[in-house]
Amino acid sequence: MLWPFTVVGGGVGYLIASIPGAMLGALLGQALDRRLHFRSWAEMRERANGRTVPRDDELIFIMLGRLAKSDGRVVDGHIQQARVEMRRLDLSEAAQRRAIQAFNRGKDGRDNLRVHLTRLKTQPHAAEGLLRACWRMAWADGRASRTERELIVLWGKWLGWAADKVEGLSSTEDEQRSRGAPASSGGEFQDALRLLGVKADAEPAQIKRAYRRLLSRHHPDKIAGSGANQIQVRDATEKTRELHHAYAVIRDRRGFR
Repeated sequence: MLWPFTVVGGGVGYLIASIPGAMLGALLGQALDRRLHFRSWAEMRERANGRTVPRDDELIFIMLGRLAKSDGRVVDGHIQQARVEMRRLDLSEAAQRRAIQAFNRGKDGRDNLRVHLTRLKTQPHAAEGLLRACWRMAWADGRASRTERELIVLWGKWLGWAADKVEGLSSTEDEQRSRGAPASSGGEFQDALRLLGVKADAEPAQIKRAYRRLLSRHHPDKIAGSGANQIQVRDATEKTRELHHAYAVIRDRRGFR
């Protein structure tokens, strides 16, 4: 990775004082890169154009906003799906406000998403979460259009995913959507309670603690770090998705934030 000020500092230092100057200049430049959060020349250009580098919890909503607007009009289903994703991520009120701003930012289509997505190539679980959220948004109005599909496949390419693998996530999300029960159904609510190991009348704080404890136990990155094989990591990813959904169902039914 060529950090902008690191390169510039090294070059200027070399011109002034040869190799020792290059080393000192590179160190000073690296400190400046870290302070300003510049990781590439492309990010520097984004900043120069007045586009702030989004946080990870903002990037997903910029992508969702771009998708929602890709066919020309944002419909109620897109707005509702964005709210569902906020609940899945258990965002605080401040984070929800940032997510709404990011969603609206995404609708203008001016962000160079390639800049931000390529740096996630080394985080496969985060990349998969982004792509799954995108497919859920694409299906929010009942169909995934050609434009939406092409966008998601392109983003997957920037994340280092093959097109058929990205399309495979679409099939999974569509199947779950078509067979899924409404969030208010009694059966789904009871299943969610059993998955989290809580009672229907449990306090919200108790439910949240149970959710976070299970999420920490089954997180794919934690499983992968323990030396688990690919199947175990995939199972942990699916378990995490189920926990997110179960918590969203309980929150919807109980009406707490």
